[in-house]
Amino acid sequence: MEPKYVKRRQRGLAVLIASFVLLIGAVVWIAVQLSGNANNPQAQVNDYEGTGNGVQQLVEIPEGAALAQLGPELEERDIVASDSAFQTAAANNPAAGNIQPGFYRLEEQMSASAAVDALTNPDNQVDLLDVHGGATLMDVVVVGGETRQGIYSQIAAVSSQGSADGSGVTVQELHEVAANVDPGELGAPEWALDRVRERGNDPRRLEGLIAPGQYVVDPSKSAQEVLTDLVSRSTKLYNETNIEERAGALNLSAYDLLTAASLIEREAPAGEFDKVARVILNRLEEPMRLEFDSTVNYGLDDVEVATTDEDRAEVTPWNTYAMDGLPQTPIASPSVEAIEAMENPAEGNWLFFVTVDEDGTTVFNDTFEEHLADVQRSADSGVLDSNR
Repeated sequence: MEPKYVKRRQRGLAVLIASFVLLIGAVVWIAVQLSGNANNPQAQVNDYEGTGNGVQQLVEIPEGAALAQLGPELEERDIVASDSAFQTAAANNPAAGNIQPGFYRLEEQMSASAAVDALTNPDNQVDLLDVHGGATLMDVVVVGGETRQGIYSQIAAVSSQGSADGSGVTVQELHEVAANVDPGELGAPEWALDRVRERGNDPRRLEGLIAPGQYVVDPSKSAQEVLTDLVSRSTKLYNETNIEERAGALNLSAYDLLTAASLIEREAPAGEFDKVARVILNRLEEPMRLEFDSTVNYGLDDVEVATTDEDRAEVTPWNTYAMDGLPQTPIASPSVEAIEAMENPAEGNWLFFVTVDEDGTTVFNDTFEEHLADVQRSADSGVLDSNR
């Protein structure tokens, strides 16, 4: 019979050998992992260091998107080393929840925290297209002053600034699309199509169809794609005011209501939109000519508040001194506020109004005699001085 201590020694030797085999296996596994990671720098670390390698990338944050949703795209484009590092950095940055939609300039191989900082810094955001109420499609030269940039020029500037190489759509490309592509393809409202087409190949035929507001312009899009986006969104905005039904209640077409609203935008001070709307409707009902200087200026190469007798006598599709009724097209971009003022005008018998001082005080009158007295007040205050 074999001694017990021999059996115990054999069992101990077996355990030792098994432990040694496991140790060797662990060492081999670690070596394999290290060898694989040596050929994959991003597997060794999940974050870069620093603020990038100098290669600029343009990143879009769509409307309604959260910052954390960008992680996979940023990793794929090698802007950050990993989505997980980006998620952690976004979670640790209090400003990440206030991110604004738009395009941002980043660099490749940024640390996750640097990428989040860049996306929350407004200085890195490409400018939005900011269309103000009363803006015109074409540039306007103001007598004795500067050139007021039109919407087409604004689009071109924003598009160029947003592209990595300074390219983007040009003013000429926008003109060609506006003049030659059917307005239906550009998203113009059904109620405007015939009137826009009547303007032939004039790039101003889209006047009034881009609503005031701030827009993200994708610098990678063509001129037609950009205009289609802007016009389509504006059509939706205008239609939401119930413009067709409201215009019918005023014995106007929807396009004429849009045109009248553009006059309000150019003529009325803030807070007086509904009163000017009433003046327009009262004059149309009389009937009497509108005689708005803004409609004279629209057809001129350079403009000013006080137009000349010669300018007012010139027949154009817009000059309401030389024609009955409304201009043939809008003369500017009307805001929703101007649209709603036309849809819900104030009650009154006014036929005249004039701004009488530099503070913008506007006086409304029923009679021509009262109006003449206020025109003299306006002239005395310098409001109607001509720079010509």
